Amino acid sequence: MNGVCLDVNPEGCVAGVRAWIDAEKASPALAAGPQSVLVLGASGGYGLAARVVAAFGGRAQTFGVSFERAPTTVRPATPGWYNNLAFDAAADEAGLLAETLVADAFLDATRKTVIERARACGFRPFDLVVYSLAAPVRVDPATGALHRSAIKPLGQAFTGHSLDMMTGQLSDITVDPATPEECAATVKVMGGEDWLLWCRALHGAGLLAPGATTVALSYIGPALTHAIYRSGTLGKAKEHLEQTASEIGALLADLRGRAYVSVHKALVTRASSVIPGMPPYLCALYQVMKAKGLQEGCVEQMDRLFRERLYAGGPVPVDAAGRIRLDDRELREDVQAEVASILSRLTSESVARETDLAGYRRESLALYGFDPGA
Repeated sequence: MNGVCLDVNPEGCVAGVRAWIDAEKASPALAAGPQSVLVLGASGGYGLAARVVAAFGGRAQTFGVSFERAPTTVRPATPGWYNNLAFDAAADEAGLLAETLVADAFLDATRKTVIERARACGFRPFDLVVYSLAAPVRVDPATGALHRSAIKPLGQAFTGHSLDMMTGQLSDITVDPATPEECAATVKVMGGEDWLLWCRALHGAGLLAPGATTVALSYIGPALTHAIYRSGTLGKAKEHLEQTASEIGALLADLRGRAYVSVHKALVTRASSVIPGMPPYLCALYQVMKAKGLQEGCVEQMDRLFRERLYAGGPVPVDAAGRIRLDDRELREDVQAEVASILSRLTSESVARETDLAGYRRESLALYGFDPGA
């Protein structure tokens, strides 16, 4: 098993969502958080965590959109299906307005449905829109063309390690460089075009509140991962996402609205687990950050985004490129130096001893509702 699980434990998925909710409820209430929130990509990872923090930290009404597969007579649903059900049930118990739409967020028809249902359900105009979509394919609504993303380097091949998380076996992996067409398709799928379309649709429908904020969640990573990430096709898509923030900011100017890209730390997610070279890096990173007391999960990162960045009062702190940075602890010089040292000497025989392989395995299985014990 290399980061992909073919089975799902529904009860475990529900328990995982409940644990996130309980963790957020144990924190002080968000006194100045958003009150009406739309999360695009709401069924797992950072998107689900943003919804949990908004709803159970700040008592916000939340609308979540995600593309999940329902269960059949022969196989369970995707994990996000059960995550959505768990969130909706918890929100109902807490007396919170929550609406969840299972649909392809890339489609114009989905935007139309969200607008209609938000109005019908009594949602106030959204004062926060979180864009957290991670999908391999997208149909361009203007042309009908299907674009497929490719996680590849640019210019030259990438050679690194893959990791079998169950056995700890490392093996070499080589990824050929992307073609110009593959790079362009990745930007189409994972860049900012769809984010802009959502903001235009919501603005045109009058469903963005005065002073509304929209934030797209992103990752940059250290030099160690740049060949396959920031300097590859994914990086080009993220650069386009960042450029789009300025265009959306101009669109929202009449509302005194704001658009940001928020850069977060590396975590075990269904998306990160399939990026070449990332699992060994994550195992080493977890080992170092836990030892230093710096480790954060999805909920902790989203809670810090809300409390210390978006709703802390005063100007939102950003870097020179206008991005919010929540990867500050991951990119500390001492952290990266120790991670690089571990990776430089890592072998199949030492991976369980020198990295947090057990924690990586536990979090990977938890994505599908399984608890292997540890």
